[in-house]
Amino acid sequence: MKKSHITLFILFVLSLTINAQKPIYDSILAKKLHADNYGMKMYVFVLLKTGTNTSTDKVAKDKAFEGHMKNIQKMADAGKLAVAGPFENGGSSRGIFILNVTTMEEAKSLLEGDTAIKEKYLEPELTQWYGSAALMETPEIHKKVQKSNF
Repeated sequence: MKKSHITLFILFVLSLTINAQKPIYDSILAKKLHADNYGMKMYVFVLLKTGTNTSTDKVAKDKAFEGHMKNIQKMADAGKLAVAGPFENGGSSRGIFILNVTTMEEAKSLLEGDTAIKEKYLEPELTQWYGSAALMETPEIHKKVQKSNF
């Protein structure tokens, strides 16, 4: 009797382990997020580095970065921005964007509206990146945890 309880317990644990490893596929969400069979998709990863403009004109710099923040909001509102944020003590690396686009041309077009890039305070390095399509759920979740705007 004791062996049968142990065997049943082992089978139960084994079935939990097997079920835990099976993905819970949501075809509607996958389609909405343009996920491939692995739940992944292409993005453009942008590393923002310190640009060549070393001006000490605070008014001009503030204006350029105000435009930078407006462009971030514009890309987010258009569903083209998955993630953005600055680095703390990143040296010449200042921050990142993960753009919800598949081509470098579309990414460059989105960055044309960024005044900090136009004015050379920031320099973008672009590369295509294959990542989880679920990343596009981040902007909606962010709205739920954001208390105030920049």
